[in-house]
Amino acid sequence: MSAVPTALPRLLLAAPMSGSGKTTITAGLIAALTARGLRVAPFKCGPDYIDPSYHALAAGRACHNLDAWLVPPAQIPGVLARRSAGADLALIEGVMGLFDGYAGDDDTGSSAHIARLTATPVVVVLDVQAMARTAAALVAGLRDFDPQVRVAGVILNRAGSVRHAQLVTRAIEDATGLPVLGTLIREEAITLPERHLGLVPTSEAGRWQAWIDAVRTRIEASIDLDRLLALAHTAPALATPAQMAVSGQPSAVSGQPSAVSGQPSAVSGQPSAVNGQPSPFTLHPSIIAVARDEAFSFLYEDNLDLLRAAGGQISFFSPLHDRALPEGTGAIYLCGGFPELYAAQLSANQPMLAALRRAAAAGLPIYAECGGLMYLTEAVVDVEGRSYPLVGLLTGRSVMTPRLTMGYRTVQAQGDSWLWRTGETIRGHEFHYSTWADRPAPTPWLYQCQPDVLRPESSREGAHQGNVLASYVHLHFLAYPELAVRFVAAAQTS
Repeated sequence: MSAVPTALPRLLLAAPMSGSGKTTITAGLIAALTARGLRVAPFKCGPDYIDPSYHALAAGRACHNLDAWLVPPAQIPGVLARRSAGADLALIEGVMGLFDGYAGDDDTGSSAHIARLTATPVVVVLDVQAMARTAAALVAGLRDFDPQVRVAGVILNRAGSVRHAQLVTRAIEDATGLPVLGTLIREEAITLPERHLGLVPTSEAGRWQAWIDAVRTRIEASIDLDRLLALAHTAPALATPAQMAVSGQPSAVSGQPSAVSGQPSAVSGQPSAVNGQPSPFTLHPSIIAVARDEAFSFLYEDNLDLLRAAGGQISFFSPLHDRALPEGTGAIYLCGGFPELYAAQLSANQPMLAALRRAAAAGLPIYAECGGLMYLTEAVVDVEGRSYPLVGLLTGRSVMTPRLTMGYRTVQAQGDSWLWRTGETIRGHEFHYSTWADRPAPTPWLYQCQPDVLRPESSREGAHQGNVLASYVHLHFLAYPELAVRFVAAAQTS
């Protein structure tokens, strides 16, 4: 496939480690440049759902993920180019430390990996609150560690004073020759609130716009935006393959050719009537009802776009606030989020719980990830031991624990379903504090998690119960576009 060069000014904001302030500075830069009248395309490296919500709010357009472990690396430049269409420049927030990826023996999936794949210059965000000249050594090390990654500049964060910033700036510029573009002084007023899964998503109530405005004001006063833009314009033309069509054609998954024929199959076991009455869910059978509210917001926009491209009609609904599913729902997508924080309200919305039970009884395809799985169990038990009854399509309870389960996963389908064929493999990720307690042994497993360098033992995951498919594993459909085709086919035949 021939490469198509695309002129796209761009920068990647990275750091030596997590917690350095990448999200704050990236969101502030996006807001400041947008205020100048520039169209900024925001991106986030890795699988994160929360940080992109800040960037989308600052940019006034969706923020997209660039994950070279979940998605085949060859697709990354194309995703960057397509999602930057019409923009004046792209700003990409990195993940963890610059060279931190899937495992310690290489940097696959890291910010550095994305920088290499897209030939994007890197600006280092450096937290200098407890250092002075050592900052220069850190920057020099990051610059020289991989010659294929171009570190082009530095932004200092959490300096103790103007004098402190001047000392560190002089040390870095004298030792490395790299420009320091400016400094944010340490200030609690612009520190983002955090909880058990990181930052608080902007889908929840909060003064997020006021926070972005405050950070933008400080960025405008202390960062040389003209110099930053000049660095963005030094990025070479982005070489991308011709745009990939979204179809049911097989794609490589985890480096192996897919065995999928690309033809949608019939969805078995889907009655057209309930108790002898016409099903209320067959008016417009290509409609896919997608959960979206304060409790459910963890979903890749690429997944929705692939469903639309495959012929699906997306209709959002709120398990918190709505009393019924969208009219004509043909399939349901319950994404991740924080149902544990809204368990009382979710439990109190009895009409919605009943609507989901009726949908399952009617044989509608229901796909649930992480928070969606929790919602489908009999109850959520919070950290204080309080139990809140929920949908109950899956026997057992979702119990909050102090232990975080997180990481990339390679999963293999354990049976045929409306979405999967036995033995198919895809990459995904987990990030949750709950466990599925009292899961009945006879319930068929959805996936087998394959062993890897971090988890040497295989394990089983999720559930396949009728047309309900639920798992803690989040998926990115760009890794396997057939999923979108099958999802829409299932909605059309329900």
